[in-house]
Amino acid sequence: MSDIVMLRAKEENFFRELYLNFCGYEECEPLHSWGTGVRPTYLIHYVLSGEGRYHAKDRSWNLHAGDGFLIEPETPVFYQADVRDPWCYIWIGFSGEHAGELLHRMGLGDDKLTFHCERREELEGVVRNMLRHSSYSEENDLMIQSDLYRFFAILMKEMRTTEKSRSDNRNRYIQIAIQYIRNHYTSPIRVENIADYVGVHRSYLCSLFKQETGMSPQQYLANFRLSMASEMLAVTAYPIESVALSCGYQDPLVFSKAFKRKYQITPKGYRTRASLNSEQTLRRQKGMEALQAEEGKEDG
Repeated sequence: MSDIVMLRAKEENFFRELYLNFCGYEECEPLHSWGTGVRPTYLIHYVLSGEGRYHAKDRSWNLHAGDGFLIEPETPVFYQADVRDPWCYIWIGFSGEHAGELLHRMGLGDDKLTFHCERREELEGVVRNMLRHSSYSEENDLMIQSDLYRFFAILMKEMRTTEKSRSDNRNRYIQIAIQYIRNHYTSPIRVENIADYVGVHRSYLCSLFKQETGMSPQQYLANFRLSMASEMLAVTAYPIESVALSCGYQDPLVFSKAFKRKYQITPKGYRTRASLNSEQTLRRQKGMEALQAEEGKEDG
């Protein structure tokens, strides 16, 4: 049997904006599970030790000590303790007119259903304090209400403190992805390859790229390849087919169309123009050198 301690708040409640429905503590047996099913209220589980798996909205998360997960009302979910190291967790179920808004301000809800918080002892202490006030009295109702707000205050402070860390992580992901592109642009790589290397989901990488660079990973890769191709066309005499292949294009026709779309000129035309510009620059340089030589003779 799982070790369960649970408090269920009374039905009548004069708190309307946010109030506790129930809370508890549980040491789960291996593979102990719940669902697939739905809950009528918001529910937060916070893992104190061990590990397990949470599934909701066609996604799954492997969670460990310090992790938590949100269950939204009427949303089908499934969660299960690990077979070797089953989790022990606390939970709170809550409702209220402003419950959804509070979660939104914390960055939880919709696609963001998990979080991490290092303040395990504090969160466990809050829930255990709720459990100690399980007998009915208006005084205990007020104590439980204050503990509920304290629980969210701890979470909100922790999550806002780690917001900068998450931002740093986002920047690091982009830097790693860009470096991967620059090292592998000659190969037929795809966005999936970049995301796998960085270690994030493809859609998340696309979202980060859009936020940080204003373009998708595909667009960044294409622009980088064409930029490198323009340099090769300007400074080498390699055949256009070789330039295309060297920049990751297996089909020279596809390369030519992409190049013209970006530079409004064909690769051959770009090379010719670059050659003319180079000759003109060289003539100007020689003219300046001759003029400086003449001026040197006059001064002598």
